[in-house]
Amino acid sequence: MAKEVPPTIRQGNLKSLNALLQCILNELGMRCGISTTRDLKTITSRIETEGLSFLTITLAAYGKDFQKSLDRGYAGNDLFLSFKKRGGLPHLFGGFLSQIFDPSSARLIDEPSIEAIRAVRQLTLMFAKMNMRCSHSRELAAFDRYIEIEKEVRRNDQLLSGQACKGAAEVSPHHALDDFARVGRVLWADLFSRIDSRLYGEIVVPKHGPGSTADGLRGNSKFLQRMWTTRLEDVFPHWEHIIPSESFLDRTDSVVLLPPGSEIPVKVILVPKTLKTPRVIAMEPSCMQYMQQGVRGIIEQEIARNDTVRSLISSEDQKPNQRLAMQGSFLGDLATLDLSDASDRVSNQHVRLLVANHKLLREALDATRSRKADVNGKVIRLAKYASMGSALCFPIEALVFMTCVFVGIEKDLNRRLTKADVKSYLGSVRAYGDDIIVPVKHVQSVIQALETFGARVNHDKSFWTGKFRESCGKDFYDGHDVSIVRLRSHLPESRLQIEELQSTVATRNLLFQAGYVDTVEWLDKRIEKLIPFPFVEPTSVLLGRQGYSPCQGSRLDPDTHTPLVKGVVVESILPASQLDDYGALLKWFLMSDNSLFSTNVLNQRRLADKDHLQFAGRPVSARIKNRWAPTR
Repeated sequence: MAKEVPPTIRQGNLKSLNALLQCILNELGMRCGISTTRDLKTITSRIETEGLSFLTITLAAYGKDFQKSLDRGYAGNDLFLSFKKRGGLPHLFGGFLSQIFDPSSARLIDEPSIEAIRAVRQLTLMFAKMNMRCSHSRELAAFDRYIEIEKEVRRNDQLLSGQACKGAAEVSPHHALDDFARVGRVLWADLFSRIDSRLYGEIVVPKHGPGSTADGLRGNSKFLQRMWTTRLEDVFPHWEHIIPSESFLDRTDSVVLLPPGSEIPVKVILVPKTLKTPRVIAMEPSCMQYMQQGVRGIIEQEIARNDTVRSLISSEDQKPNQRLAMQGSFLGDLATLDLSDASDRVSNQHVRLLVANHKLLREALDATRSRKADVNGKVIRLAKYASMGSALCFPIEALVFMTCVFVGIEKDLNRRLTKADVKSYLGSVRAYGDDIIVPVKHVQSVIQALETFGARVNHDKSFWTGKFRESCGKDFYDGHDVSIVRLRSHLPESRLQIEELQSTVATRNLLFQAGYVDTVEWLDKRIEKLIPFPFVEPTSVLLGRQGYSPCQGSRLDPDTHTPLVKGVVVESILPASQLDDYGALLKWFLMSDNSLFSTNVLNQRRLADKDHLQFAGRPVSARIKNRWAPTR
């Protein structure tokens, strides 16, 4: 197999990753009482032949097949195709696998070793999500896939609106869209009415972010925006939102109102994700992102105030999903579902159907939605509601997916869903974005409903048959946490590689928490060659290591008598972006709004951003400085 190593990957980087894998392999072998000599020989040989792609792609495929085997209860012949096998089991990591599967039948043994399960997952998936730029051909394929998914959304819209979709009869005896709208009313009518009341009685408080926008505004220049759309103007007049008060009305004379045909499209860009595929993000125009944040704030506040809705969906807390995943792995009653290209498959027609009876919310969602996208120079009209990059993408997709879930549940109930039914499922149905928890008894109907409305269930990351479950970054087998520590970047070779240094320190501390003593010691020696690396508490400003014993300072602060140690701090350098006049006053009002920042957070922000009117935006660079600082 040919190597797929980007030119930025030096041979030293690859040797370091190989050495790290060797260290953790030896430690896990000792934990499980097996020899890993042959495993190390195979890994070294394949890295020499295949390069970095073996760690980030081939081993990751092994890890996914291993999880499928746990879910099925056996290792089938269709799995582990890139590895030599004996029966259904690969030779690589055979010692660990022998504590999980019967070598003769490749079937899961009655009481597999939890330590061995965790070991195989750690070894195969540790490098799978390193933030790296993939090859140019893969980037072009990502753009093509974005356009193809858009076509699929449009075709599915036409299918649903033109006739009962294939399989719709099983979802409901009535038209699929009618069922979707009716179930949506049962679930969200009270929530949407509250949001409508807020939109009627209050001025939406918008918000600018630090990132880039489709119209090229950066940093503080966003507070002096001069473009607005006529669609926004009908719902959110520009003079109410881009000046601090009516005293500055004359400053809006130069604002340009863009009609629908002249609106700036979202700009679809790629950011590094893994060596296999990039992450696709759509940068919104400044005015759209600005008002999306304001509408999102009201939606999330009302979700938090509604006990039933808060138990079904969330965009803030992943722990309920994780607890339910652990329960499902132990009792077998709950399934975890994951969706592919989730945000890009949410149809705008479905969103409009959900909010059809709520005029102000419907208008707000439509006005803040971009209708076109620039995909690698080609402008296309969008059928999806919004891509990742829109501030409203995450909460809206959760509402749509949860509606689909209950359409599927209703099919199994064989009668119309009621509010009492919904409450009876609290604690067993939940969605965090596209991470979905449902009862196993309804899983087939739910999957059918999701796919009827255009979603695609990722069967590689969805589990309900065996004892393995994963949701929101946590993984469980039979009630045991088998989550792993992932490496997100290459290991640093000098103190000038600040991002890699920060990432490696974070990984080191996660490995410490997971009990990898030998691997932590290996990383400590490597990091100590680059920077002072003291023991600190997690709250310290220093880039330091966590330990078992209380952190002891090398000296005391002469004023506060606080223990101090010498280490390094990372200082981000923001781009110059001077702001004064009415733009500065507008920014102060928006930062001071209690609906966006609590008092404590606001005070911390003001202290940290005392120069925010001179410097703003995403950091252009960073530096590390040696200094004495408290251990906590």
